[in-house]
Amino acid sequence: MEYYFKDFSVLQNEKPFPPNCPSQYVQFDKTIAADTLRFHKSMRSYAPTPLVSLKEQAKAGHVKGIYCKDESFRFGLKAFKGLGGSYAMFRILCEKLGLDYKTVDYRYFQKEETRKQCAKFHFVTTTDGNHGKGVSWAAKLFGCNATVFMPKGSVEARRVAIERAGNATAEITDFNYDQAVEYSWNLAQQNGWILIQDTAWDGYEQYPEWIIDGYLTLAAEIVEQLGNVIPTHVFLQAGVGAMAGGILEFFLSCYQDTPPIMTIVEPTEAACIYHSVKAGDGACHSIEGNPVTIMAGLNCGTPCRVTWPAIRDKASFFCACDDVITAEGMRAYANPVGNDKAITAGESGAVTFGLVNRILQDETIRNLFRIRNDSVILLINTEGDTDPEGYRNIVNENAVLK
Repeated sequence: MEYYFKDFSVLQNEKPFPPNCPSQYVQFDKTIAADTLRFHKSMRSYAPTPLVSLKEQAKAGHVKGIYCKDESFRFGLKAFKGLGGSYAMFRILCEKLGLDYKTVDYRYFQKEETRKQCAKFHFVTTTDGNHGKGVSWAAKLFGCNATVFMPKGSVEARRVAIERAGNATAEITDFNYDQAVEYSWNLAQQNGWILIQDTAWDGYEQYPEWIIDGYLTLAAEIVEQLGNVIPTHVFLQAGVGAMAGGILEFFLSCYQDTPPIMTIVEPTEAACIYHSVKAGDGACHSIEGNPVTIMAGLNCGTPCRVTWPAIRDKASFFCACDDVITAEGMRAYANPVGNDKAITAGESGAVTFGLVNRILQDETIRNLFRIRNDSVILLINTEGDTDPEGYRNIVNENAVLK
């Protein structure tokens, strides 16, 4: 069923968890997470990001707990994407160099001879900002080079940040996101480059899967940090749905006896997962044209084929939110209730918090999402102020939003 509220709409999956069809779902569980965590821990720059308990906010919202995994600290990149870019690049280079990823780690790639071999490889990708920064940073880690293309309307500050992060040149194109991905793919074919992209299509699934594997490090950290606390509700923002699908599968595998209610959140203008679910034919569908949203990291037109089946079948709710929702979330994180810790959340990081606050204020919507006084809500702040000027304008309420 579909529900319309002020500034956001909701699709309810009336039959989540269909008859078990494991062949259609890619495995994202503790076994995979152990491999990614082992790799990331071999890097000197690795440290778990904080899980913030928003106790005062939870009390005000009449729920047991609200937790936010704050990825604005990750690797100094202000976003979680370095996890996927670094792990996927590690796996790709192991494949190219004939190395066993189970027995080597990042320390092997610090050897002079290995770095000479890695210098031969050139990566290419398309990004709304954070993924490209992660790829650029990873290219520097391994001694490779990269080219990054950005869709039309990307912020110049994000392009500059990509180049400063590592070994990449970045260019803002006149294409929308999907067109820029196709452009990157064509250049990879022509120039012998390696496309490292977190969206997937027929024949291009393995590298996106490795990127998603890398994201499991943050999910494994969350489970350890929560300890005996079990989330009842998880809200995950989605662009193509790579992170959202991988994290969804991981949490459902960890909490099989008490599976949390999973909600996928997108910008209204680029809600490709929402509209694919609404189509009801089981297939993923693209958003055409050049959608405009301040949630640049979520401004993607086509769901990731790797994670689409799990998201389609296992999420309970799908939400499409206007920009005002994420702006509210940014301000709420920056100006917390009582003694709660302030969190710097960018446009793509705060939409779930803005949505949750709207839900908690309305008894009818709370009931729809089955939120009770004993509910424990988990959120992930996927980015910090990756567009500093835009962040300041929104938090200071100077931005004009629809």
